[in-house]
Amino acid sequence: MEIIEYLDQPKFEFVSDVLGRVLINGKNMTFFIVEIPFGKNVPLHSHPHEQMGICLAGEAEFSNGIEKKIVRKGMVYRFEPNEKHEVRTINTDSSIFLDVFSPPRSEYIAMQKRFESVNH
Repeated sequence: MEIIEYLDQPKFEFVSDVLGRVLINGKNMTFFIVEIPFGKNVPLHSHPHEQMGICLAGEAEFSNGIEKKIVRKGMVYRFEPNEKHEVRTINTDSSIFLDVFSPPRSEYIAMQKRFESVNH
């Protein structure tokens, strides 16, 4: 069993002006919190991981390069592996998302470990 205090996990900038935090990592998935300040975005990208998540706060426009959809607090979403997508905040508040990736996002885990080693 593994239990972790959410607030003990450090935030780090994983794309310009956007903060992330690996909450917990398992053999087959990663839980990752994303905080996007108002007016900022996660640019169009893709990755080999399946991604699902829930909007915990705020409102954002999700796009896969073809269609755009609004995601608000309480809504869930999913992206296929290698599906292009981007996220842009659209209200005056920051938006917060819990993303779940499978397989685990090893690069986020490495980024968080580097951040922890520099800041502890």
